[in-house]
Amino acid sequence: MWGHDRDPGTERHEPIGPSFRAVAPTPKGGWLLANPHSGDGSGVDELRAAAAARGLDTDLLRPGEDATTLARGARAEALGCAGGDGTLAAAVAAVAIERGLPFVCVPFGTRNHFVRDLGLDRVDPIAALDAFGGAERRVDVGRANSRLFLNNVSIGAYAVLVHRGWRRVLDALRLRHRLTVDGDALRTRVLLIANNAYSLSGARDRLDEGRLHLYTPRGEIRVASRVVVGARSRNLRTAVDGERAVFETPLELAIEPGALRVLVPPRDV
Repeated sequence: MWGHDRDPGTERHEPIGPSFRAVAPTPKGGWLLANPHSGDGSGVDELRAAAAARGLDTDLLRPGEDATTLARGARAEALGCAGGDGTLAAAVAAVAIERGLPFVCVPFGTRNHFVRDLGLDRVDPIAALDAFGGAERRVDVGRANSRLFLNNVSIGAYAVLVHRGWRRVLDALRLRHRLTVDGDALRTRVLLIANNAYSLSGARDRLDEGRLHLYTPRGEIRVASRVVVGARSRNLRTAVDGERAVFETPLELAIEPGALRVLVPPRDV
């Protein structure tokens, strides 16, 4: 639940809820941004060939390039990314919302939790390309001080791991962070703010509930559409969808119900 992968195998998660209905015709043209450094980087040439066979324009993210700029300049009716859950997926998804276009997420990273919670196969990026000829679902996104997140924002031990590595995690596990949640004092080793609720399996059964769920190691502590997290320090280190991020406090988090149009392969409708 705290951002770790239980098993990188081939299991599929079957989500439920009204967000998993086709709601619009499928766009015809697509653009895919691939990060060749996601995961172990293998298979990128095969992925590009498969995308070209489907008539997709594909760009590789090169050092120094900005995913947001590339996505804004893409001439396409649907925007996709091939990477993990982190900054690349969020950047392309944010531009898709900005431009009013559908979004395709192709699993090509380490965790791929968002793809799993959509109910897709996390280890078959080629099959995920069929989403460009699939159907649309509406799902929620979260915002942390205006930055989009697809899965969650983590404060505490996991954020320390992401920022400083394993050597500092043991120290972080002994430390209780002094935070406030909507003005209420909270001392905890971990605080997770999730876009929709996590089940005991560590997956989300719905992506359209329109609620943030807050968890500590003791369980769920709050459900809200908007929440403000305060800290003693001016800057707060966090992990956003598993990636490092630093925010000025107070940290304002909100959910945007149904803001993201996601395309999925036809067989998954």
